[in-house]
Amino acid sequence: MNTDKLYAESIAKDYAPKDNSKIIALKKLDARAKLPATVFTYTFGIASALVAGMGMCLSMQVIGGTILLTVLGIVLGILGFIGCGVNYPLYRKKLEKGKAKYAYEIVELARQISDQ
Repeated sequence: MNTDKLYAESIAKDYAPKDNSKIIALKKLDARAKLPATVFTYTFGIASALVAGMGMCLSMQVIGGTILLTVLGIVLGILGFIGCGVNYPLYRKKLEKGKAKYAYEIVELARQISDQ
């Protein structure tokens, strides 16, 4: 076997223009449906964890040291933990909305692929 020929063909395949097949379009639609929910979930989760951490620091008097800041820390900690707790249900709702928005297009494209 000519290994140089195989090597040249594999490199040429990397630089050849890719055709936009229906499978690629289906993957892109699926990603477009899921991306907003994922971005929101990560952002909200990180923010909630930071609020909870700040509340814990204030309530344990790592930062501050007055009674007022301790009470504020307890409130912030509770709000942060509530935010972490509701993050997954919010994700599920946003994911359902995204899937409902693109459901018709995805189903039609999937039918076209399966009919071929």
